[in-house]
Amino acid sequence: MSQAAITYRSIGVIRSEHTVAEQTPIQPVYAADCLGRVEVIPEFTEGLRDLDGFSHIYLIYHFHRSGPARLLVKPFLQDVERGVFATRAPRRPNAIGLSVVELLRREGSVLHVAGVDVLDGTPLLDLKPYVGRFDCLSTTRNGWQDDVDEDTARQRGSRNDGGGGRGSQRDR
Repeated sequence: MSQAAITYRSIGVIRSEHTVAEQTPIQPVYAADCLGRVEVIPEFTEGLRDLDGFSHIYLIYHFHRSGPARLLVKPFLQDVERGVFATRAPRRPNAIGLSVVELLRREGSVLHVAGVDVLDGTPLLDLKPYVGRFDCLSTTRNGWQDDVDEDTARQRGSRNDGGGGRGSQRDR
C-alpha cells in the first residue's frame, strides 16, 4: 500500500483561555464552563450560513503542539499503556483532534462556543454541525474506559488531580 501525501489548509483558529496543555481540561464534558471563540478566516464566512440553528458543533483541528506520534500511550484515565487508536491521545500519526462544543452565537466569522478543551491558537481544519438524529447513539461499548469509575474520570479529566494535572502526552 502506498502512502499519498495529504495536505490540509487551516480555515481558522480556535481561541480559548487554555495556554498550558497540562492545565487544559481533557474532553469537552470536563470543560463545560470554558468559553472560547472560533475565528474563521473571512473567505470562509459564507460557509457559516445556517450554522447558528444548531446547538452544538464538531471542531476538527490540528494538534499543533502534540509532539511526535506514539503507537502506545498511557491515557489520562489509566496508568496502563494502550494502543493510540483505542484512545483520544494527541500524539497520533495524523495529529487530528475532534471536540463537540456548544455553539452560543455567531458574530460574522466568529463563533462563540462553550465546552472548549482546546489550546489557544489551535488551527481549525473543519467544523460540522452536531445532529442528534445522526450522532446520538444510545447503545455503545466503551472498551477499557468502562473499567474507569466516573469520579476518577471527572477528577482526572478536569485536571483536578492534585498533582498539577496530567502530562500533555496523555489521552485526550
